[in-house]
Order: sequence, then C-alpha cells, then structure tokens
Amino acid sequence: MVGIRQDIIVEVALQYNDGYKEAIFSYVNTINTKEGGQHLVGFKSALTRTINNYILKNIGKDLKTAVTGDDVREGITCVLSLKLPNPEFVGQTKARLGNIEAKAVTEAIVNENLGIYLEENPHVAKRIIDKTLEAAKAREAARRAKEIVRKKS
Repeated sequence: MVGIRQDIIVEVALQYNDGYKEAIFSYVNTINTKEGGQHLVGFKSALTRTINNYILKNIGKDLKTAVTGDDVREGITCVLSLKLPNPEFVGQTKARLGNIEAKAVTEAIVNENLGIYLEENPHVAKRIIDKTLEAAKAREAARRAKEIVRKKS
C-alpha cells in the first residue's frame, strides 16, 4: 500500500506466513531505522486497530478472548518505508525516527488502505483473523497454564 499526506510518502508491504515470529523492517529516506520510531508505532497501532475493528464487525461480541497487538503481528513480515522532507532522528546513529507527524500519517494511511483491502478480500481477511484468534487463544492458554503452575507451587 502506498499513500501520501502532508508531503510524507508511506509505502508498506506486508505478508503473513505460517510462522510465529514477526519481522518488521522500517526505513526513512532509505535509512534503516533499526530501533523503529514514530512511524513504526503508527503502523503497529493502525494494524491492531484495523484488524480488531474487522473482527468486531464480522465476528461480533462472540469473541471470548481479547486480541492484542502481539496476536495480530504473529507471523507477519513487513517492510515500512517513509520518505519525508525533514526527518528528525533520535541519536547519532539514526536508528529511530522522532517526527511525531510520521505516526499520525502512517496510522491514517495504513488504517484506510488495510481496511479497504480486508473488505475487498474476505478470504484473505478470514485467514488473517483465524491466525490472529489462534494466537490469542494460545496466549490465554499459556497464561492459564502459568497460573496453575504457580498455584501448585
């Protein structure tokens, strides 16, 4: 997905896989921001919010477990690239973006485009939702197992 707002160009390529690890690579003006920054925060919150909204809209209140950002990002591979006129990096190594406006722009573009994509591709959305709900159930089961072990000891 690609979007432009406030002279900021946001490009996102994402794909889910059968794995359990998330791999998100972020760039600003072709500089690898290894520690992320505001654009990555905006991407993560938009991804979580959009998928949660889709789940609520299509599954409804029948959901037994709450879905977190970690559940949504399980098995995702993503490249996030921003091009902005005056990037403000935190630190000398340029490892993290500090521009506050990058968060809002990234969030808006991802929210809008991902929402449209999920509506237009319900079979893909169903697979993403199934994987997300499976991750949430596994997280809850692990939490309950941990509580049982702690109670026994």
